[in-house]
Amino acid sequence: MSLSNCSTPDEGPKVVQPGKKKLLSRLNRIEGQVRGVIKMVDEDRYCVDVLTQISAIKSAMDSVAMQLLENHAHGCVAKAIKDGKGDAAIDELMIVVKKLSGKTLG
Repeated sequence: MSLSNCSTPDEGPKVVQPGKKKLLSRLNRIEGQVRGVIKMVDEDRYCVDVLTQISAIKSAMDSVAMQLLENHAHGCVAKAIKDGKGDAAIDELMIVVKKLSGKTLG
């Protein structure tokens, strides 16, 4: 990720994601999976079949989150460290890592 992709305009941080097209494609597939689950519930499908699809969605979302986390570490955090704002960026990174891992702050 290019360091110039991270910016903090007045309205809040904006980032041009590397591999944006691929990320959007993955998210669109996940959206389709969610619609499939809605249909399964509407059609009174077997619980285990629905839960299996939900598990697949969770796995797909975790994969997207890990890609975004990697982009953030290599782009925004690296830029912040270079600009002398590394401690705040690392603190922010650790908060989001803990949220993603389901761990509490402490």
